[in-house]
Amino acid sequence: MTVSDILQYIEELAPSYMKMDWDNVGLLCGDSRQEVTRILVALDPFEDVCREAKEAGAQLIVTHHPLIFAPCKSVTEETSVGRAIRYLCKNDISAINAHTNLDCAPGGVNDVLASRLGLSEVQVVAPEGKDAQGRDWGLLRRGVVEEQTLDTFLAQVKERLGCPGLRYVDGGKPVHQVAVGGGACGSELMDAVGAGCDTFVTSDVKYNQFWDARDLGINLIDAGHFYTENPVTAMLAEKLTERFPEIETLISKKHGDCMKFF
Repeated sequence: MTVSDILQYIEELAPSYMKMDWDNVGLLCGDSRQEVTRILVALDPFEDVCREAKEAGAQLIVTHHPLIFAPCKSVTEETSVGRAIRYLCKNDISAINAHTNLDCAPGGVNDVLASRLGLSEVQVVAPEGKDAQGRDWGLLRRGVVEEQTLDTFLAQVKERLGCPGLRYVDGGKPVHQVAVGGGACGSELMDAVGAGCDTFVTSDVKYNQFWDARDLGINLIDAGHFYTENPVTAMLAEKLTERFPEIETLISKKHGDCMKFF
């Protein structure tokens, strides 16, 4: 198996046509012809993950976030991205990512998040189109939970995602119809409202978005960027193992959220 084989399968799981226009996905570093016997899966392709890949004997890292996001004007030791790229190149390690395409894809980030939070009757909010299998795809998901108080649901979110804490605003309603958007989806608040949801779980919520949610009467929960997206790494590892049983697929033990609570 080669990097190209893995890339082709990732394209099946999360077709690149589902990505946002500004995004950067696919093979961002390495050689598509390189043989692969071990893969390291992580949320982020930061330096510690790159070094972990070398220590684990992996020829490929598969991540959600891209190694190169903003335009890269130089590759030097002066920046963390430059150091990561140089390290991967020196050690013949390739890097593939599926970012917003994996957010939008059926079975991707937001379906995994919905499942982790116990949502049933899950649907795509504002579908962008249908995939090759005729399934709706798009960014947000909505589903239902047994009606409960906001405090009860908050405790479940914190436990099921392993969050050290939550930011939230009480919209004044019990929790039943829930929208989810892993990562920075606060700008999709009106889509959650339009879908008839009383609760929206996402991350990186801005100050004014909390006020907007309170005024609109929707519970808004910020569970953290890492914690709302990290569950997808287990799914990726599982899918890669099923498709390529001859390749050892590992989940990073070093990636994590750099933000801490005091």
